[in-house]
Amino acid sequence: MTKESKPTDPELLGKSFAYKDLVQVQRGSVISRTLINKKSGTVTVFAFDQGESLSEHTAPFDALVEIIEGKAAIMIEGVEQIVEQGQQIILPANKPHAVSAPEPFKMVLIMIRDK
Repeated sequence: MTKESKPTDPELLGKSFAYKDLVQVQRGSVISRTLINKKSGTVTVFAFDQGESLSEHTAPFDALVEIIEGKAAIMIEGVEQIVEQGQQIILPANKPHAVSAPEPFKMVLIMIRDK
């Protein structure tokens, strides 16, 4: 049984937008909005409140993260890097990584699935 993909967010089709306007930081939360969800990959925008995080995990594909507001602490294989607004980082496939918020921030996660 294959997992069904959600369609591209219909509210955004054919319209200009700014990533940072698509999600708002909410107290004590990590908020996400998936813009594109296909078998071939996903594009998701996240907003993290200060102190929130995604725990360490791995993914079978490389992923590109771009910080669109604020700054994030991103740990890859036990090494922490601070990634600031306008900067990107690639999360390597099958390597443990985690994301935490030393301050409120927003990011875009782009994952291309390929075998």
